[in-house]
Amino acid sequence: MPSVGTILTFFMTWTLVWWIPLRFLLTGHVPGDDWTLVAFLLLALAPLAPLLRALIGRRYPSAMIRVLIFRPFWYLLLMMPLVSLAGIVGAAAGWPFGAAGAVGRWTTTATAIVLLTLGIVGYFGSRRLRIKPLDLAFPGLPDGFDGFRIVQLSDLHVGPQTSRRFLARVAHAVEQLDGDLIAITGDQVDDFHEDVALFVNAFGHLRAPLGVFAIAGNHDVYAGWELVRYGMESAGMRVLVNTAVPLTRNGSTIWLAGTGDPAASGAGPLPIQGPAPDIGATLSRVPDRAFIIALAHNPALWPLLVERDVQLTLSGHTHYGQFAIPRLGWSIASPFLRLAMGLHRESASTLYINPGTNHWGLPFRIGTPPEITVITLLRCA
Repeated sequence: MPSVGTILTFFMTWTLVWWIPLRFLLTGHVPGDDWTLVAFLLLALAPLAPLLRALIGRRYPSAMIRVLIFRPFWYLLLMMPLVSLAGIVGAAAGWPFGAAGAVGRWTTTATAIVLLTLGIVGYFGSRRLRIKPLDLAFPGLPDGFDGFRIVQLSDLHVGPQTSRRFLARVAHAVEQLDGDLIAITGDQVDDFHEDVALFVNAFGHLRAPLGVFAIAGNHDVYAGWELVRYGMESAGMRVLVNTAVPLTRNGSTIWLAGTGDPAASGAGPLPIQGPAPDIGATLSRVPDRAFIIALAHNPALWPLLVERDVQLTLSGHTHYGQFAIPRLGWSIASPFLRLAMGLHRESASTLYINPGTNHWGLPFRIGTPPEITVITLLRCA
């Protein structure tokens, strides 16, 4: 975990860098002038105290703290650079005409209004649950699994701030779908191991003929994996960590594998101990030429699974950046990740990246609503 000084330095530097241009643009044009702007700066930095208390002191933050303190903090961290940059660009555009201040203030105000509007639209988008059917055909699928239905949930990020009504909608929808197997592909909890009790309260009653399976996501690792895992297993879920189990249906057998997560191997922002991925160990029990479904939270693991001829991999993690343009196959995550969204095929292997059944951080989704995926396996010649 980074030190207190490192965290404080990062957030304070980030805030000041983007606050300074706004101060020069707005001084003399807001009531109270510098006093108002300094008060805004202090308000923007105030959430650092409870944030550090939660992250470093491991104090469990309540729903009120997460909604009224953490959430506005994240909004400000994201919005301030965009508003400030808009002001800088506007000022630069207006400077040749002697109107740098006026144009800068106009672009600042217009950008703030646009972002506020997007925030409202995104909030309602985060509540629009979608059930997506996905039929996938495989020539090597055993006869007994033709028509096999997997209900996939991912990135639920359950915490005390999560709407219980929304979680109940998700659980009810899963029950109505009557899948053969339920797969929960990581990030069950928000950021703290205590959140697992809320997750279990919402989903611990779910059952399926071939079982309810879960794997580790990076947030489960950050929260404290062993306690998160214990909570899920106590509710009757089967948690797969670098292992595979056989599934039998109508006289046929396939294998379900679950990986660890790269966050536990130092590949994430917090290099801590946990279930690091080991593809060799994950598939060590699987017979040659068996049909394999792998659950891997981070789609970055898919190339390693392709090398091992895994026919189907189900992932999550990316959230599609919580802002996507599906017709263009683009999301905010796309510039940063090769495997960011949707369906991918390579050789005889298929990957599906679920966009998440909830949100993380900000209740914001545009173009990529929360999703329950219903995967139906079909045998083809």
